Amino acid sequence: MQMTAEELQAFLARDFGQVAADFRVERADAAGLCLRLRVEGRHLRPGGTVSGPAMFGLADVAMYLAILARIGPVALAVTTNCAIDFMRKPAAGRDLLAEARVLKLGRVLAVGDVLIFSEGEDQPVARAGLTYSIPPK
Repeated sequence: MQMTAEELQAFLARDFGQVAADFRVERADAAGLCLRLRVEGRHLRPGGTVSGPAMFGLADVAMYLAILARIGPVALAVTTNCAIDFMRKPAAGRDLLAEARVLKLGRVLAVGDVLIFSEGEDQPVARAGLTYSIPPK
């Protein structure tokens, strides 16, 4: 591992300060990364559920940080593809947790998946598959 959970959180605060307060890196290890979305009113849609764009953002940031945990602070790694399945309504009034794992880490591309859960629930609310482009060194 190139970066710890604490180092990833500091990187997020330094390079992505506009969204850093929304997220907390819970865990970063060889198995993957767990990222918390601190759900606030701005993340909700009518009906009191977390919006799709908020869940997409959580999946994207979680995979980005999971990759950086392995390759180090490469700010210019970018998403090239994302497909997300919304499977059930997130529980009202609870944070969301994203479990990200890198499935393939190549020289130029990284592929992974993310499961998103309402805190305290066993069944995922969404699943995403993402591909990232890694810039040359």
